Amino acid sequence: MNNQEESNTSTSSKVSSDILPSYEATQAMGDHCTSNPPLDPSECSSGEIVKLAGTDVYISKPADSESQGTSLLILLTNGVGVNSVNNQVQADHFAKAGYFVAMPDLFKGDNAPNTVTVNATAEENSILDQVKLKAVEGVKGFMIDMWLARHTPENTMPIIEDVMKAIKERYGDKSYTVSLGTYAVGYCFGGKYALRLAASDEITAAAIAHGVLITKEEIESITKPTTFACVENDPFFPDDIREEGRRFLEKNKAEFDMRVYKNVPHGFGVYGSYPEQNIKSAQKESFKQFIEFLSRH
Repeated sequence: MNNQEESNTSTSSKVSSDILPSYEATQAMGDHCTSNPPLDPSECSSGEIVKLAGTDVYISKPADSESQGTSLLILLTNGVGVNSVNNQVQADHFAKAGYFVAMPDLFKGDNAPNTVTVNATAEENSILDQVKLKAVEGVKGFMIDMWLARHTPENTMPIIEDVMKAIKERYGDKSYTVSLGTYAVGYCFGGKYALRLAASDEITAAAIAHGVLITKEEIESITKPTTFACVENDPFFPDDIREEGRRFLEKNKAEFDMRVYKNVPHGFGVYGSYPEQNIKSAQKESFKQFIEFLSRH
């Protein structure tokens, strides 16, 4: 299946692997990938954090997870990480859809710097006082670039691979059925790594929401069914690269689904209580997109 859809609440793209993000891209990540979306105070998570392969992993189970018929879903997060209540609630929603969900800490506690962190850093340096606004933005870009340099594929993929092995050893055929397959879902930073898993035999299918720093080679390498929820004019997954990726997948008869969501920010798919109706609707639609695609595989 190769399908591309476009709507006001929804079509796909890519970025060069050889460069660090531009200032514009860094800003997009700083605003939407490194801070939690708004969340209603009544929302709370229901899972637990356990230690697997030396990594904190948030585990969320469906109500009947002790019975047969449950698949494993690996949820790979944005830069806010495993302790984000938003990310935990998102994991719980996948569990309610019937998956045994494991969400590893991809950063070993070193979450992406957010606006609060950057402002504090700038204020500590009196030399920046005269040009405070520009300085804060410059520090923000520098700190995020440095953070990305610490969390490369060489550092991140082993965390995911080790956790997946540990999950199978502890929970396989106890809390989920190994033979039913493993699924990977990635948001923002995690999207790149869900895509990499889609190029391996470790998973059955993948879902990627507004991935960042995805390369042409990563798109061309996928061998598993993959669905993309993308953002129009997304600096981290540009329209021209998205279209190049789509054409390659179509030409090679890959099983994929691409949707572009219009008039929403990068990061819209991460669970939150958005006041804007268009973002709220797109968020729900992208979650439905993922559940329907994964359930078919």
